[in-house]
Amino acid sequence: MNVLVVGDIVGQSGVTTFCKAIKEIKEQFNVDLTIVNAENSERGSGINKEIYDNLVAHGADIITMGNHTWGKKDIFSFIDDAKRLIRPYNYAEDLAGHGTVLVAKNGKKIGIINLIGRVNMGASYECPFKKGKEAIDSLKNSGAEMIIIDFHAEATAEKKALAYYLKDSATIVFGTHTHVQTNDDEIYDSGMGYITDIGMTGPYDSIIGMDKDIAIKRFMTQIPERYQVAEGPTMINAVLFRVNETTNKVESIEKIIKKGLHFT
Repeated sequence: MNVLVVGDIVGQSGVTTFCKAIKEIKEQFNVDLTIVNAENSERGSGINKEIYDNLVAHGADIITMGNHTWGKKDIFSFIDDAKRLIRPYNYAEDLAGHGTVLVAKNGKKIGIINLIGRVNMGASYECPFKKGKEAIDSLKNSGAEMIIIDFHAEATAEKKALAYYLKDSATIVFGTHTHVQTNDDEIYDSGMGYITDIGMTGPYDSIIGMDKDIAIKRFMTQIPERYQVAEGPTMINAVLFRVNETTNKVESIEKIIKKGLHFT
């Protein structure tokens, strides 16, 4: 089974890039399951119903979120009914939406979990380690044969620690949030595939998707001027995990980066 994970979609240009490029990528790599992080898809923070529907219509099987889940209030109007959208499982239990989903592909049941880190993420969340294990046990009790986790976190150490903690019970653990694709993809001795960050899909000539001048000014002056999504050519960052459907172990990992794209 070929599992494609597409890095954080930033702004409308990121949405357009995914919708225009994904068909060719899926055909080229014979993709069976596509997971997309879209917590920055609506003007850099959050998601709305139109974007959700557009991503699904163009090939996103599951959409994950992160610290900007509630960035656009429109999400409360559809998140409970959005079968393909999950938000971090270790949010407070009484919040809207769902943190896991169970899907069927190629005759296999696959459990997908969204978690969020606690290091430098600007809020308090429940323990991703304990909640991650809880979610895995629940999905496996429901018949999941593979477990895939999007860990939306800032600290590399926290992501690596979670991967080691869950390496014997998860099939794939990948990181999102930092918008820069890392070069540390690895298959653990248990057969679990891992990478610290998938990267981002959106403006290429930018600072992690945002306008360069505004970002530089913020760093130099410490004045919290509002970020704006950059304009111009785009890029798409993704990672392909090839999973043996007999052993449920990852056999190979391939990073995909396409830069300087022009879509309208």
